[in-house]
Amino acid sequence: MKSIQPEDYRASSDVVLKENRTYQDFELDKKELKEELQRVRKKLGDFQNTMYAHGKYAVLICLQGMDTAGKDSLVREVFKDFNARGVVVHSFKVPTELERDHDYLWRHYIALPARGKFGVFNRTHYENVLVTRVHPEYILGENLPGVESVADIDEAFWDRRFDQINDFERHLAENGTLVYKFFLHISKEEQRQRLLRRLRLKHKHWKFSPGDLEERKLWDLYMDCYQDAIRRTSHDHAPWFVVPGDNKNAARVIVASILWEALNKYKDIVEPELDEKIRANIAEYKQQLENEKE
Repeated sequence: MKSIQPEDYRASSDVVLKENRTYQDFELDKKELKEELQRVRKKLGDFQNTMYAHGKYAVLICLQGMDTAGKDSLVREVFKDFNARGVVVHSFKVPTELERDHDYLWRHYIALPARGKFGVFNRTHYENVLVTRVHPEYILGENLPGVESVADIDEAFWDRRFDQINDFERHLAENGTLVYKFFLHISKEEQRQRLLRRLRLKHKHWKFSPGDLEERKLWDLYMDCYQDAIRRTSHDHAPWFVVPGDNKNAARVIVASILWEALNKYKDIVEPELDEKIRANIAEYKQQLENEKE
């Protein structure tokens, strides 16, 4: 298939989500897409091993999307060939009491990947300018100074929060964390079909919540909030990519390919060379071990 280039999916500061496609298949069937994913994710797994040995970079992958967008299955399939030590996944839910006792970025900061590792945020710090913007009453639970009612949560509040998120990501990038953010863009009709599937298949009932239907009624408002968030926070150091999500197999290939193409540009990420003295004595070390044979 034709090489996938990150710039084909990168969001600009004037992105219009309704103009972005939600379906793509590259004229490949399910089997062919799975084979392509296997090829790319193997290269990503090898890259992570090298990055671990290099020890100077970390990679943070942020996944956002409406309910049923396919975030969980994407994580499962894209990172299947990684060494288990090399990738850590965090699925952020409603903040706990402990998390609410700190600022909203705290729980994300302590979950960041160490150097040499990939970190995946399944739902991210952007929930704090998405869900809370659709439901500003949730902000009251943060117990913030100067915020006594929803009336106190004005546009200036959101401007400050976007500035804080941009500063957070800039700080990460300047200290060796490579940040890539993906919005899995599905259509409202595709979500309807996926919710129906959860209801039709008994083994998927656990995934369904009546609240999903209530949130679905706010679809247009969510799209506006996603679009604004992406526009305000897509930068060279932390780009957003809008990925057509209606075809899950193609979406996985796109995400994996974007990561590979972007990371492969870091030519300084190589396995470290052995110390010169050790390298000069390799034959001796081998001989010592071979002499141990009984």
